[in-house]
This record gives sequence, structure tokens and C-alpha cells, in this order.
Amino acid sequence: MPQKILIVDDEAFMLRVTELSLKKGGYGLIFGRNGREAVKLAGGEQPALIIMDVQMPEMDGLAALRQLKQNPATVSIPVIMLTARGHVLTRQEAEGSGAALFLTKPCSPMQLLKEVQRILGGAESISDPPPRSDGAASS
Repeated sequence: MPQKILIVDDEAFMLRVTELSLKKGGYGLIFGRNGREAVKLAGGEQPALIIMDVQMPEMDGLAALRQLKQNPATVSIPVIMLTARGHVLTRQEAEGSGAALFLTKPCSPMQLLKEVQRILGGAESISDPPPRSDGAASS
């Protein structure tokens, strides 16, 4: 079963770009549109990772991050924060609240996939062939 990743952003374009990047990694994807949905979905779905925008309606990403890190059921889920505004104070607040990584949008789709793979323990890309387990050499 593929690892689940929760992607939370209020911009449909960013959801789609992130989706296309992570599908190449073979991940199962769940989508949310604001911080409240992020908190609810994370508690119910228990994703392996959350990728979340900072600026969103109803509840911003930083408030959602703080709630996730205060809840015993979601405290250990790593969170990558994405924002179009790479302000130093926002970065410090995200990192101080427990974000695993802070990236400024737009970020390279390949960079995002590599960071996700790094955080989740080096999950293989779908394009990588699985190693042979029979010990035979290819001819």
C-alpha cells in the first residue's frame, strides 16, 4: 500500500502541481483546502506526511501546524510548509512550531519530490526498477 500524503492548499493550481509531482513517487494522495480540513483529515487518515500552504482561509497553515503538533494522534506526522512569502519570521515560526521543512513557492517539482522521499525515508521513485531478489545476474 502506498504511503499517504495530505496536500493542503486553497489554490487549485498548486494542488494540481503538487499532485503531479508526487504521483511520480507512487504516493497515495489526500487533499484539503484549508487548515481546518488539514487538522480533521490528518486525524482521520493518519497520513505519512502533510504538505501545507501557510496562507489559507478559515485557518491558516501555521495555526493548523500548531494544532497538529499539540495532538498526540498527529504530533509525529512530518509537515512541509509551503508559502509564496518566504519571510524570515514566518520561516522561524513554522520551524519553531515543528515543521519538518519550509519551502518557498514556486519550488521545483523535482525538489519537492526529493524532499518528500528524504523525509519519508528514501521511498523509491516509480521509475526506479526494483532490485532483483533472486540473486541472478542479468544477461
